[in-house]
Amino acid sequence: MVRHVYKSIDTTSPEDTDNKFLTFFCDNQIFGIPIVHVVQIVGMQKITSIPESPDYAKGMINLRGSIIPVIDTRLRLKKPEIQYDERTCIIISNIGELTTGFIVDGVDEVIGVNQDLIIPPPKSSVDTVNQYIIGIVNIQNKLVLIMDIQKLFTPSEIERLRQ
Repeated sequence: MVRHVYKSIDTTSPEDTDNKFLTFFCDNQIFGIPIVHVVQIVGMQKITSIPESPDYAKGMINLRGSIIPVIDTRLRLKKPEIQYDERTCIIISNIGELTTGFIVDGVDEVIGVNQDLIIPPPKSSVDTVNQYIIGIVNIQNKLVLIMDIQKLFTPSEIERLRQ
């Protein structure tokens, strides 16, 4: 089932995007990414799979003539795979020069966060988590894990997605 665009986000005005994050759900956790990296949010679409891709790389979508690689954020974060439903959507984002779609369980809201309220993530025995989780903030009694999607992939993984 192809659904229409949920939302286009205007990131042309920096004063409107400073300290703002798009929050989304992934396995009952709330994550936030800087709104400046979000191009738009679209509903689930037909995904064309690519043979011999990593399990999290679901394939490609054709978004108004642009071919965009799509990854399942759950699988990338080593969470269990679930069936997509009416809340599942794709966050179209830029990672460097690569436009990528991130499948998430659902989008929550855009929040404004004072940088002083963001605390560093706790140290873990696995440093890979600390590569892309850059902070935690408590907003309205919800813990939001702030993610730097630019660090979600290694340079070699980005190159693989690009191909």
